[in-house]
Amino acid sequence: MRALVIGASGGIGSAVVQELGARPEVAEIVTFSRREDGLDITSQSAVDAALGAEEGGVELIVVATGALQIAGHGPEKSLRQVSADALADQFAVNTIGPALILRHAPRLLPRDRRAVLAVLSARVGSIGDNGLGGWYGYRASKAALNQILRSASIEIARTHKQAICAALHPGTVATSFTRDFVAPEKATPPDEAARNLLAVMAGLTPEQTGGFFDYAGREIPW
Repeated sequence: MRALVIGASGGIGSAVVQELGARPEVAEIVTFSRREDGLDITSQSAVDAALGAEEGGVELIVVATGALQIAGHGPEKSLRQVSADALADQFAVNTIGPALILRHAPRLLPRDRRAVLAVLSARVGSIGDNGLGGWYGYRASKAALNQILRSASIEIARTHKQAICAALHPGTVATSFTRDFVAPEKATPPDEAARNLLAVMAGLTPEQTGGFFDYAGREIPW
């Protein structure tokens, strides 16, 4: 199996790469990240240059990018804290970046066999599950990501009958992403989170393409 992991230097992305590297069925892992490769996922030319150079036939694509705090702006607790710049930054990283990556999926995924494309979303991006409010930019950017993934899955299914596109909620994972919001001992270790996510990907069927699932494979409402 050939795998492509984007966001491979992050807490979850690096754990996914490590877990895939230990599996004998994985013959090749291609990785991209801002830290290691300077890939700016918000730049269409940068994404096109990186992914345009990759050959097709990739059975697993994992988009493990995302940001909660950008340029000193944390999650908003009230409407008074909403700002145009912070909202734009959230959408650039959490929505537009993955969308630019998804543009390459139809060419990269094989048409003649099972393949999985997974993007890391978040339960707080669920409109139906939102009972607390707040976190306006992050919630909205992940909800928009879910819609883009859903639309992409419909288009891809027309030509890739065995492809599975899914938005995945990894849970609260002990990474730099979450350290300001939850104690490490109360979060899932990255290696465990990676195994959980890969197990969900392995268990999904083409009939479930376009879905939104948590780390245990349970469907999350939109």
